[in-house]
Amino acid sequence: MEKIDRFDSKILRLLQTDADMPLEEIGERVGLSRNAVWRRIKLLEAAGLIRARVALLDPDRLGLGLTVFMLIRTDRHAPDWLDQFARATRDMPEILGAYRMTGDLDYLIRARVSDVKDYDRLYQALVRRVELADVSASFVMEEIKETTVLPVPD
Repeated sequence: MEKIDRFDSKILRLLQTDADMPLEEIGERVGLSRNAVWRRIKLLEAAGLIRARVALLDPDRLGLGLTVFMLIRTDRHAPDWLDQFARATRDMPEILGAYRMTGDLDYLIRARVSDVKDYDRLYQALVRRVELADVSASFVMEEIKETTVLPVPD
C-alpha cells in the first residue's frame, strides 16, 4: 500500500477511538459500503498500518495508579549490554515503554505501578537484571494528556 486516501484516513481515525465499531457504522460515517470498509481495513492490516486491535484498560481500576518515568544513564554501550537491557525491559510487564535517547540521558522508561513501594520493587528487579550507572525517577502528579490516538493525515 503506497498511500492512504481520505477514506482510509477516516477509517483509521474511527478505529483508533473504537476498534469495535461495527462496519456498517464506519461505512455510514465515511460514505462507503460495509464490504468496501471491510476490504479497506484488511488492506490497511496487510500493509501494517493497523498493527493490532486492543482493549484499553483503566490502570486505576487495576490498582496501577502511579505512572513513573525512570531516567537511566549507563557507562555501558556494548551490543551485549543493550541486548540484556532490551530483554529485561521487555520481560517486565510494568514497563510500558523503553526508549534510547539523545543528549545527557541514555534511556527513558515509562512504567505503571501501584505505589512508590511497588516502584521500588520494579527498580530492584531491573538493577538485578542489568548493570546501570544511574537511575532516577519522576512520578506523575497529574495526567494532563494520555492517548494512543495518532494524528492521521488527510
